Amino acid sequence: MSLFVPKFEESVIVREAEAEVVGRVPTTVRLLADSSATGGALSTQRVTLTAGADGAKPHWHDNSAEMFFLLDGAAEILSGEDVVTAERGDLVIVPPGRPHAFAAVPGADADLLIVITPGVERFEYFRHLQRIRLGEATPESILEVQDLYDNHFLKSEAWDGRRR
Repeated sequence: MSLFVPKFEESVIVREAEAEVVGRVPTTVRLLADSSATGGALSTQRVTLTAGADGAKPHWHDNSAEMFFLLDGAAEILSGEDVVTAERGDLVIVPPGRPHAFAAVPGADADLLIVITPGVERFEYFRHLQRIRLGEATPESILEVQDLYDNHFLKSEAWDGRRR
């Protein structure tokens, strides 16, 4: 096991009113701290989902673990071939290389704090998703940046079959 020591000098403080927000109901993402702000230690965002909305399709990261902490509500989280229901106060950490996805439970909202460590510059990834939603980029364009953001998509029968 290697020890990664992040390199940054000052505490990172992000006020809610100052956080960049991308998306809108039913999926809102608050960009909190990117890898460059934390010396590579982590990237973090807060995702709010309403009415059973999808958060992220099945994907994996080669080089980072992803942590999901439920601030409120309930979420379905794919971890490998298992779909776990997490509720307020629950924590799920998915290791590198393991397929995962998340969505609010049908009929419920979910408010999640998500942390990726070590960090990857992710803010531009979320801005790219916003451009796709606005029709400024094609859905296929996300496949062109998978390696850049260490976000690799896949099909998951467990995820697709969870609401049948």
